[in-house]
Amino acid sequence: MTDLAATMMDAVSKRLIGPTGVAAALLLLSVVVSAIIVFLRSDESRTLPGLLRFVTPIAILTHASARADFSFWISRKFVMLLVVLPTGASITIACGYASHAALAAVLGDGGHASERQTVPFTILFTIAMLLAYDVSYYLYHNLQHRVPVLWELHKVHHSAEVMVGTTKDRIHPIDDLMNRIWDGLITGPIYGFWLFFAFDPVEITVLGINIYVLRNIIMMDFVRHTHLKVSFGNLINKVILCPHYHQLHHSANPKHFDKNFGLMLSIWDRIFGTLHKPEPDESFAFGLGSESEEYRSTFGLYVLPLRKIGRLLGLGRVEVLPHAATPAQFGTAQLGITSRQKDHVA
Repeated sequence: MTDLAATMMDAVSKRLIGPTGVAAALLLLSVVVSAIIVFLRSDESRTLPGLLRFVTPIAILTHASARADFSFWISRKFVMLLVVLPTGASITIACGYASHAALAAVLGDGGHASERQTVPFTILFTIAMLLAYDVSYYLYHNLQHRVPVLWELHKVHHSAEVMVGTTKDRIHPIDDLMNRIWDGLITGPIYGFWLFFAFDPVEITVLGINIYVLRNIIMMDFVRHTHLKVSFGNLINKVILCPHYHQLHHSANPKHFDKNFGLMLSIWDRIFGTLHKPEPDESFAFGLGSESEEYRSTFGLYVLPLRKIGRLLGLGRVEVLPHAATPAQFGTAQLGITSRQKDHVA
């Protein structure tokens, strides 16, 4: 028993002082610095109790939506570990090797790959993969708002009425799995290309931290799913999607629907005309209106999307709701209205 305890303690200590611990420290630092900066810009009294009230607002942390967030976050960890992560990784690798085989069939399998990966190759490969993942995310996120079945799954994320950090992981496992499969289909060929020309390419790590974990820290993925309205300034916002821009994406105001789809880069929203700049210190109401009340439980977050998809596909009893869309409204939907806009019109 003593040996087991010692082994467990050793494993925990290695994680705390290794790359995982460094990443956690950087994440915590980003949250603390963001909270202090936003607090100093607020009207709260400049006292420690005032700071604590501002950073940990009781009304938000005890909200039914937040409680659902916390329980969903814990249960989802097991699903991700057992199903989503392995499947997503295997799709990317499979597409990569398929692309490699296609290139080998056309160009011949010899003399193209370098036996030793150089620093320039590593940097270029990392940039290529980051860009591929970023544009892949933008395209899929746009589809999530336009395709009814995908929107029903994505509603889990948008149903959050308050933002508490863990809201970033308020994503239905099937939605996450489909997103990773899509990513694999987009990024797999990029990986295959580099696999053909650069022997067994790997991305850069910084202090042992995976580049994608570092990306999430830089773009403040945790902070962007809180009430902290952080902007990087006009210049950086032209390239990086700051937390305040993403908070607008969650807004329940129809004028903000289907805006700011990006992951890390704001350039795709700028290119495709979906960028919307919030007013300085603009506040937002989040959620899906009264429909959000249906998603205030872990059970609802997992099961409700499947029931609604079943109804969409005619697999279950279709309820005619009092607010059902009229034929004229369905006509509008055929002209390009997105699934979220259609929900609002209905």
